[in-house]
Amino acid sequence: MDYLPKDPAILVSSVNMLLRDEEFDTLESLCYNFGAEPEDIKNYLHGYGFVYSDQQKQFRPIGYDETPFIPDKTK
Repeated sequence: MDYLPKDPAILVSSVNMLLRDEEFDTLESLCYNFGAEPEDIKNYLHGYGFVYSDQQKQFRPIGYDETPFIPDKTK
């Protein structure tokens, strides 16, 4: 890959793949390789509903990691 895609869905997929397959150790090193700023990528994808998880080293949909409310049905 010579450049990071502009399309948000393809960008998320590409970045997650490169990090998952250990082509790069961090988002910062990936961005450095492609001449991009990590904060620019994070802000751009946030506008399309994605947030970066440092723990998982991947972009995920906003709210993905939130625990859903489960009502107590014993009352």
